[in-house]
Amino acid sequence: MVGSIKAVNHHNNGCGLEEKLDELRSLLGKADGDPLRIVGVGAGAWGSVFAALLQDSYGQFREKVQIRIWRRPGRAVDRATAEHLFEVINSREDVLRRLIWRCAYLKYVEARLGDRTLFADEILKDGFCLNMIDTPLCPLKVVTNLQEAVWDADIVVNGLPSTETREVFEEISQYWKERITAPIIISLAKGIEAALKPVPRIITPTQMINIATGVPLENILYLGGPNIASEIYNKEYANARICGADKWRKPLAKFLRQPHFIVWDNSDLVTHEVMGGLKNVYAIGAGMVAALTNESATSKSVYFAHCTSEMIFITHLLAEEPEKLAGPLLADTYVTLLKGRNAWYGQMLAKGEISRDMGDSISGKGMIQGVSAVGAFYELLSQSSLSVLHPDEKKPVAPVELCPILKTLYKVLIIR
Repeated sequence: MVGSIKAVNHHNNGCGLEEKLDELRSLLGKADGDPLRIVGVGAGAWGSVFAALLQDSYGQFREKVQIRIWRRPGRAVDRATAEHLFEVINSREDVLRRLIWRCAYLKYVEARLGDRTLFADEILKDGFCLNMIDTPLCPLKVVTNLQEAVWDADIVVNGLPSTETREVFEEISQYWKERITAPIIISLAKGIEAALKPVPRIITPTQMINIATGVPLENILYLGGPNIASEIYNKEYANARICGADKWRKPLAKFLRQPHFIVWDNSDLVTHEVMGGLKNVYAIGAGMVAALTNESATSKSVYFAHCTSEMIFITHLLAEEPEKLAGPLLADTYVTLLKGRNAWYGQMLAKGEISRDMGDSISGKGMIQGVSAVGAFYELLSQSSLSVLHPDEKKPVAPVELCPILKTLYKVLIIR
């Protein structure tokens, strides 16, 4: 049995990868000599890991695929982070040898001494994500000019926060005006915007991309799941779902699937995106509960029961035929409440180690998506036009009145 598993994994890591790549190239009508161009937009932890996973798997087939990632230039690495980065490099012999071989080690020595300033796009080329210093990645092809990165891309992976997705894709749309065929877009973003007119509704990241670019919704997919970026890159077993129209989700699920990262497919795009935004909201509360109760298992389980009830209530209100909170959806919520930047943020707030005055973007962690999502969901669910019958008072109330955790998080995070 063990031998058969090894054989399967060996096949997946060898010719099986090239077969999957050839299948996707064929579906996209790629001719020989014309590489499949995959571009990650945004280089946060998950966006960088996603690009690195693809590079690790398919980067060996240079004539058939080109993988690159875009991030904004100019973000400086502070002295403390440079010192920590130097410690990480010297603790990993494989990384140390790689940097010496690439003649890149000296600049990290100089940065540690304060004799040189490193930049985020510069270290990303060597495999270091500023939001995930402790997890070295493979070297990546980094582009800092957005037009150069995306103009001829076949597949674009949105690794931006939801709060930046619309703005960046509006700029990208300017570079696609002459395109004959629409690219495929895979969005990793979790979060929503609230639109109140003409009727109250949510706008998810895939919808933001559709509005900004005009790319058909059948070409825009969402990938999410119980994913902690650093753990996935370290090959801890994980799974995810890619959601969207039939045309692309099954071929992409097969292309993205790896022995340690199992990708399933699902048609319910809206539910998964709504839940992706909600889990970050309630993860902040989970972190607060963990800190304020000294990691009480009982208190955390009570919170889990109440927050999942609210999440189900909200999802059923906002999605026409929502999928049940089960399987990967429940697992995604569970892992985010246990560990992740939003849960960490709630813990640090409750302990007084950070304050709201520091904003939503925290050094070493990136954007705390749950904060903006609290505001969006609260604003949307406060609309009287969405009123529901109060189960005890038997009168119409705004849905937010039946969401005590969301109301409390709004008071703490938005009203302060």
